[in-house]
Amino acid sequence: MARPRSEGQPMYELARYQVRPSALERCLAAIHEFVAYVRAREPGTLRYDVWQERKDPTRLVHLFKFRDAAANLAHSESAEVKKFASILYPECLAPVEFVEYDLVDSNAGRDR
Repeated sequence: MARPRSEGQPMYELARYQVRPSALERCLAAIHEFVAYVRAREPGTLRYDVWQERKDPTRLVHLFKFRDAAANLAHSESAEVKKFASILYPECLAPVEFVEYDLVDSNAGRDR
């Protein structure tokens, strides 16, 4: 059962997808460029990690932590997200799957 989100509460999200092998290097370059933008220009995006599967490097996962819903909205509506999606999405074998999560516990500090 989903818990109601209180205002100002951090938001956690995951995105997973698989790209065409022939497009992997292009997608990785776009990821590096995009994460550099997020790091420099999105103070409300508290964490943005991209993980690549070892056994199949065409499979990737993005882990997000946003300060709050407003930061998530600012991120998702940015021109840079649209630019990144225009490179990535055509190279995906299926639509990117986005899933929201609630933090249960962490060793990273007092997030709960």
